[in-house]
Amino acid sequence: MSKKASKTLIGAFVIGAIALAVVCVVVFGSGKFFKKTLHFVMFFEGSVKGLQVGAPVVFRGVKIGQVTDIKLEFNPKELAFFIPVYVEFDPESLVIFGADRTIHAKRYQFINALIEKGLRAQLQLQSFVTGQLQVSIDLFPDKPIRLVGAEKKYHEIPTIPTPMEELTKKLEDLHIEELATNLKSTVAGIDKFINSPELKESVVSLNQALKGVDKLVRNLDTRTEPMLSSIKSASDAATATLVQAKETLAMDKGVPGEIASNINDTLKASRNTLDATQKAIAGVQQIAAQNANIGYEIDRSLEQMTALARSLRSLTDYLDRHPEALVRGKTPSKGE
Repeated sequence: MSKKASKTLIGAFVIGAIALAVVCVVVFGSGKFFKKTLHFVMFFEGSVKGLQVGAPVVFRGVKIGQVTDIKLEFNPKELAFFIPVYVEFDPESLVIFGADRTIHAKRYQFINALIEKGLRAQLQLQSFVTGQLQVSIDLFPDKPIRLVGAEKKYHEIPTIPTPMEELTKKLEDLHIEELATNLKSTVAGIDKFINSPELKESVVSLNQALKGVDKLVRNLDTRTEPMLSSIKSASDAATATLVQAKETLAMDKGVPGEIASNINDTLKASRNTLDATQKAIAGVQQIAAQNANIGYEIDRSLEQMTALARSLRSLTDYLDRHPEALVRGKTPSKGE
């Protein structure tokens, strides 16, 4: 008689088969075994606290892969530690225009070209709440290429420090202790200057000077109105003097006007006298020509009269041109 099969064993076999079927559906259904991914490694200088396996790898906010592994390696020759971060890229997340199978086969060559152009990896904060990190990839042409070369199996993507790490490095380069010492000496010098007797004396002198200036301003304020009144009176007197001088120089009013009128009458009479004298001289010359005995005496008299006539004519001509000479006198000529 055959042995009866164990129900427990059969049940366990069925459950195992169902579980295996579920795993196969999940694994093969995801397509990972049929999808070709690109694998890379990155070496970050600082701490990777907050970065976990499965963290996204993004390019300008677009997820292109994920972190697959994080390790800690030690180099005994250099006594240095390295933290390689392994990532995989999904080729389907990047669409290449006009792509064919040949181009897809050369994806690593494109990555190398992008690295030369400035492709760099950087850790960024994924969530402020949880503090988790993600790997961000972007182009930084101004950043140098830094390759560790400790991993030969995968292509390495250069990394750059986080903004916080760069700030920390700059602060370390500033020599904080030296700056603090200089600041301390500067503060001591300022304190010495503030508490110096010279500064106190200067403040007292400045206070006295300000009081003197205030007193001077008040005195000027009280004397401004009388000074303005005196200036106005002087201005009015000067204006009246200028008007009077203008009228005097014009010689058309007052005593100068009467003098000018008398001068004109005198000049007219002088001209009439000169004309009569010239006629008399001409008649005497005719008589002298007829009587030779008295000619000599007459000629001398005529010469004297002629000189007198010339002097009178010169005087009348000068007074005609310069009537003001009767008031001021004749203006001396150069060389007199």
